[in-house]
Amino acid sequence: MNEQTTVRFSVSLPEQLLDEIDRRVLGKGYSSRSEFVRDLIREQLVHEKWQDEKEDVFGVLTISYDHHQRELVEKIIDAQHSHFVNTVCSTHVHVDHDNCLEVIIMRGKPPEIERMSIKIAGIRGVKYAKLTRTSVVD
Repeated sequence: MNEQTTVRFSVSLPEQLLDEIDRRVLGKGYSSRSEFVRDLIREQLVHEKWQDEKEDVFGVLTISYDHHQRELVEKIIDAQHSHFVNTVCSTHVHVDHDNCLEVIIMRGKPPEIERMSIKIAGIRGVKYAKLTRTSVVD
């Protein structure tokens, strides 16, 4: 396990901003202000990695679709094979008689993941698509 030293430091904030942080800490179930601030910093680091077109990142594409739509599944699979993105894995769930939910985890360069996500989202029969952007934060 990679143990890291924790360093304490002070931050000066206007009282209104601190009150807002406290509301969010409570509202989102954080155990402390520190946990909340760490998450904000990590979120910014992920955002910056996605701005660098040369950085390897991860994307999680969540889609729902009508599985009765002709050739839809084949088109989704073809889209995954036609881009320079590594599909790490996908999970398929049958929601009900007509609908399926799929989660596709991808690794690659941000522009390629974006292109593949847009292509899949635009396939006829896909009812919903959302790309969640993430990366490894050092």
